[in-house]
Amino acid sequence: MATTRNTVSSIIGSDIPRIDGPLKVTGVAKYAADHNLPGMLYAVPVCSTIANGFIKTLDTAAAEKMPGVKAIFRRENIGRFYRAAPNVDLTFHIDEKRPPFEDDTIRYHGQYVALAVATTLEQATAAADAVKVTYYEEKPDVRADLGVCDNLKVESERGDVKTAFAKAPVQIDQTYTTPPEAHAVIEAHASVAAWDGDTVTLYETSQAVAMQRIAISEMLGVPRENVRVITKFLGSGFGGKLWLWGHSLLTAAAARNLGQPVKLVITRKMMFATSGHRASTKQRIRLGATKDGKLNCLWHEYLNHTAILDEYKENCGEASGIIYSTPNARIANALVQCNVGSPTSMRGPGAVPGLYALESAMDELALKLNIDPVELRLRNDTLIDEQENVPFSSRHYKECLTVGAEKFGWAQRNPKVGSMKRDGLTLGWGMAGGSWIAYRFACELTIDLKHDGTARVTCGTQDIGTGTYTVLAQMISAKTGVSVGKVDVVLGDSMYPEGPTSGGSMATASLVPAVEDAMTKIVKKLCEIAVATKGTPFTGQKADDLHFTDGRIHLKDQDSATGTPYEEILKTANVNAASARGKSIAVSGVQPDKPKRSMHSFAAQFVEVTWQPETARLRVSRVVSVIDAGRIINKRTGTNQIQGAVVMGVGMALFERIAYDQRSGAPINSNLADYVLTTHADAPKIEVEFVEYPDLFLNQLGARGIGEIGLAGTAAAITAAVYHATGVRVRDLPVKIEDLIGSAASG
Repeated sequence: MATTRNTVSSIIGSDIPRIDGPLKVTGVAKYAADHNLPGMLYAVPVCSTIANGFIKTLDTAAAEKMPGVKAIFRRENIGRFYRAAPNVDLTFHIDEKRPPFEDDTIRYHGQYVALAVATTLEQATAAADAVKVTYYEEKPDVRADLGVCDNLKVESERGDVKTAFAKAPVQIDQTYTTPPEAHAVIEAHASVAAWDGDTVTLYETSQAVAMQRIAISEMLGVPRENVRVITKFLGSGFGGKLWLWGHSLLTAAAARNLGQPVKLVITRKMMFATSGHRASTKQRIRLGATKDGKLNCLWHEYLNHTAILDEYKENCGEASGIIYSTPNARIANALVQCNVGSPTSMRGPGAVPGLYALESAMDELALKLNIDPVELRLRNDTLIDEQENVPFSSRHYKECLTVGAEKFGWAQRNPKVGSMKRDGLTLGWGMAGGSWIAYRFACELTIDLKHDGTARVTCGTQDIGTGTYTVLAQMISAKTGVSVGKVDVVLGDSMYPEGPTSGGSMATASLVPAVEDAMTKIVKKLCEIAVATKGTPFTGQKADDLHFTDGRIHLKDQDSATGTPYEEILKTANVNAASARGKSIAVSGVQPDKPKRSMHSFAAQFVEVTWQPETARLRVSRVVSVIDAGRIINKRTGTNQIQGAVVMGVGMALFERIAYDQRSGAPINSNLADYVLTTHADAPKIEVEFVEYPDLFLNQLGARGIGEIGLAGTAAAITAAVYHATGVRVRDLPVKIEDLIGSAASG
């Protein structure tokens, strides 16, 4: 009986549930901190209580005598850590370059100064509390206002912005600020380390097991082949788990020194200081335009805070040079060093805060010109990346705008402030555009097609909750005809073929060409086996005359339905599996044998807020998010990604802000009670629409990543809607009720 097969058209783009879902909801899935090894010890860091100064004394005597304590590690007895220089191509990267315990200088509140290790977590916690540290303290710099910087570094420039702005008939010149934001992931950062001779295995909370392996090797000073990093499941990361943080080094060193496995799970409070955050920004946007709304100048200057020893750049100008057409553009930046832990990537790093400022300025320009905000953007659309002077590989921003306007009902918008009402509430409607880069990392993986009709794909990438297990199963199913349920997807181990980092919305796009390469090699093997094996319908034929469609081998001029399932070929040949390793190269706009292209995804965000002045209640009630991100492999996981990004956008616009104590330098709201996030009660109705135009320049399926693009522009659309409802233009996030009380629409 013929085997029923899937087809590409039926599986790619479907909304099948996550294949790892049952493991998670039944508790079978093991996260990093779930690993409990024989003889395991527990570690708890001792954190500095000042943000600027020097350690005067560090007394561990009492702590070392406490029950169950195995060691109190400090600079003198932990062993050596090494600094390492990250690669510019991100095959290896870290943000906090100073290893823990390198010196006695304190540069931010919460910096690790010692490590207590004991038989139980409670004993380690008590010992850490018993370590006595005194300091020479100096006043920290944790400024909220980044000030003014004249020493700006030009990132990109075309034309003459100064002259163009001075002569522009219509001008916008405004400053916008965004505060530090926390990733606030549910799963705390954790590390479990175990040594076997000179080899260490680490169970990590990592978005990049291959890169974590390199970083551990470089900074611990051991050969790369002696390091193994495992992350099978992740309780979200949002960029905060991309790079190595100090707790992993401490865990590995403690396990090596004590000869026993060690587990370290940092506390929620520590996460606000020692594992990154989105940098604060101060951005000045100057737009010059003609009276009919054509931009002739876009001038974007920005500052962001960074750590004392690190130069983290929040790339706020990432989208500014490419999203609109203008002959004159200048993007420049500078860093402001403060007594904070190193900032790091956070969902849509750079572009998201940058687009908040730029799209807010575009809304102000539309108002000044008396042009509809959608129409203003349409008038300045372009199919050329004017920053690089090359075409886009695929750009359908115009469709995002027009489709979004239609689905939202934008034509019914009355532009007068406070004029729209419903059920006793004042409505505000706003919109904004968005863009995000679309690149590829290098990738390797192996595929095994087995004689029992199952398949296996193995890759040293990781699924951080975005659906990588599922979309890989779909890709293999589409290429082989094997049902998704019979595809074994094996991820999350640096010992596997090196896969991509789960960051920058690039993992899926990076996997596609590697799958294609492996399958091309496997098909060649299958055809060769088919013609060389007695008893197959193709014995004695030429391999070049055979074709592989939906898991069947057939002659090229025959219908695939009459072909022979590949597993029958393997059984006849007494071969257990046809296997191959697929590879793909990193791509950032340039590919071999192809002209250079600018690769980006695009979005249009339409937002409705409700404002009740009597109770000063503001709420985001409805969002329509239209996304141009190439072909969508799984509509369900894709929609989930955009919905989650929109919810984060609500938090960015209305709630989220790390506040630092100006005296101690400590993050004040370092918990999930005081760091306010969007809850289910705050989440709006979200409608997601994908404008599907496969980007075949990027990969064979035309798929681009979608993790970040749903957040791009969302905060600006919300503040535009807030203005439409209240008449208050908020340029400093988050929107605060005190900003709105007494507004023009408050009675």
